[in-house]
Amino acid sequence: MAALSMACSRQPEVLWAQRSEKIYLTISLPDAKDVVLKTEPQGLFSFLAVANGEPFSFTLELFDSVLPEGSKTKTKMGLRNIICSIQKEKKGWWKRLLKSEEKHPYIKVDWNKWCDEDEESDAPVDSDDAFDEGNDRDETDDDDDGMLYLPDLEKLRGK
Repeated sequence: MAALSMACSRQPEVLWAQRSEKIYLTISLPDAKDVVLKTEPQGLFSFLAVANGEPFSFTLELFDSVLPEGSKTKTKMGLRNIICSIQKEKKGWWKRLLKSEEKHPYIKVDWNKWCDEDEESDAPVDSDDAFDEGNDRDETDDDDDGMLYLPDLEKLRGK
């Protein structure tokens, strides 16, 4: 039972990355309202929210235990996603996010935050101060209507 969901709800896309002491979960859900997150020490992470009138929920049974909610778990609500930093109970690298080896199509690796075990000392220090300051790209005031910026390649070719 690695991922449970309510019968009438959908799962948002979840991106994950880790460091030796933390797990990062980025829940992609634009305009999320009534967000409820719960982290339990045995490694259960629950999410419930409403977006565009539809319920979204999931429960993850994480690979190992984590520190209880409120002690070291931090959450940042963005315009398009919710970012959670969850402190592992024991320092070390997990071989996967979930206890179960079952694949879940809505869970993917967050390559923007990913760091290999042997590269952690070389990676920029990911302090909680940087997390609190809103260093994710979704908090900009650009009026881009959610569109990814791509350069006009035809102009670059000289046409």
